[in-house]
Amino acid sequence: MTAVADPRAFLRSLFVAAVNAADPEKALVGHLPDPPRGKTIVIGAGKGAAQLVAAFEKLWAGPLSGVVVTRYGYACETQHIDVLEASHPVPDQAGLTASARLLEAVQGLGADDLVVALVCGGGSALLPAPPDGLDLTDEMAVNEALLASGAPIAEMNTVRKHVSRIKGGRLAAAAHPAKVVSLVVSDIPGDNPALVASGPTVPDTGDRTAALQIVQRYGMDLPAAVMTHLQSDAAAAPMPGDQVFANHEVRVIASARKSLQAAAALAEDQGIRAMILSDAIEGEARDIGRMHGALAREVAENPGLLRPPIVLLSGGETTVTVRAKGRGGRNGELALALGGDIAGLSRVTALSADTDGIDGTEDNAGAFVDGSTWERLRSIGHDPSAALAGNDCWGAFDALGDLFITGPTGTNVNDFRAVLIE
Repeated sequence: MTAVADPRAFLRSLFVAAVNAADPEKALVGHLPDPPRGKTIVIGAGKGAAQLVAAFEKLWAGPLSGVVVTRYGYACETQHIDVLEASHPVPDQAGLTASARLLEAVQGLGADDLVVALVCGGGSALLPAPPDGLDLTDEMAVNEALLASGAPIAEMNTVRKHVSRIKGGRLAAAAHPAKVVSLVVSDIPGDNPALVASGPTVPDTGDRTAALQIVQRYGMDLPAAVMTHLQSDAAAAPMPGDQVFANHEVRVIASARKSLQAAAALAEDQGIRAMILSDAIEGEARDIGRMHGALAREVAENPGLLRPPIVLLSGGETTVTVRAKGRGGRNGELALALGGDIAGLSRVTALSADTDGIDGTEDNAGAFVDGSTWERLRSIGHDPSAALAGNDCWGAFDALGDLFITGPTGTNVNDFRAVLIE
């Protein structure tokens, strides 16, 4: 039986392998479009957009111009493409300016020109562009309501694209008649490119009726002006069959599945069996955490086909229904809930983290948890159940020194979870 000398170091190495599998340069190789007769314009948005641009510049032989937007602190040096920064997860004035710059960049193009769209997770918040009759405060209110609703990311982005002048394929439509090639790093369970960053260059079949149903299903309290807009024809987004998209191409160049496969391969190389549960797990973070914890306990106490040592891997994007004003993100909340179900198990260690390096609004990617986590919290005067109820997972793991901090990774294929049972 293979022994793991340092379980946390092992789990960290799997995370690094997953992130490296989504490395921008590696992801772009083999997906570059043919050079056009005319100009090449690069646009893009997301938490890994700057790194995608830097890699694209390195690989592209011809002249380039354009602009992308990323989160504050996520920029990197580029040669030809302007990199703007804006707020995430709630949009700000800088994002409004960035949206205008992207729309301006694709104006006046001809049929011989090429637009390359580099799109990854986080672009929804980074591209505020409220339609006529609404302003930035309305779009901020929509984002805040969505983030607190517990709705899965696909449904959140269905709403977002109907309260925008740039999402839902509208940015690509503005580039007509130029050819648009969208190179997408997917952070969406199921890898539908139309839902990544709310699809600024990829139209979707979801209509405004679907958006209204989502708002009603989760009881979102949106400004009256936003509801009026959603109930009007002005909210309708272009459909995939529209002729303006006729010669466009869309390629998913990196995804959670590819990253989990890389992590599994590394584990197997080290003699630890790996099982990928799914790359598309959604649901309330604390519920998914308990599911992972229950499965780990079953494997540890009643080994059958899943015999230790084994690492269980999963991806996707969970959600948090905000009930209190604690600090933390969905990965921390998942980890804390998982800790309750593995309490007392000495041979189980887990890591839950966001592959972009930031979990929620704090500076950590996620957290480590093991069978001693809940007892250690109690021993220093923290009630883990109260922390979970108060959405204060960051405070709990910070008190233990168990936060997982990586800094911005330059990519984003959503959540990464690894549960080691020895």
